[in-house]
Amino acid sequence: VQLQAFGGGLVRPGGSLRLACAASGNIDVINVMGWYRQAPGREREMVALHTRTGSTNYEDSVKGRFTVSRDNAKNTVYLQMNSLKPEDTAVYYCYALIATNVLNNYWGQGTQVTVSS
Repeated sequence: VQLQAFGGGLVRPGGSLRLACAASGNIDVINVMGWYRQAPGREREMVALHTRTGSTNYEDSVKGRFTVSRDNAKNTVYLQMNSLKPEDTAVYYCYALIATNVLNNYWGQGTQVTVSS
């Protein structure tokens, strides 16, 4: 199983970015897909998660600004980030909890998001 992330880049404060992550390989069921992030000198933190049944969970600081969505047919998760702030600057990692013959956590390669004027 592989997770390939797309998007990221440099944006001004108040701007928007969209991240996408596609899962491929021997996949039975993707139970959860979403995003974590890690800023320099900080621990990795959950940003947004989307379950197979449609439930979502957000880190408090991104509520109302970020939206996680999922295309189950394409095994793809998206993160629409609006009203970006400098404190959103981090490496964003795609995450998935996937059942193959066992249930495992998978991570994408990380994509840099920089919010700066």
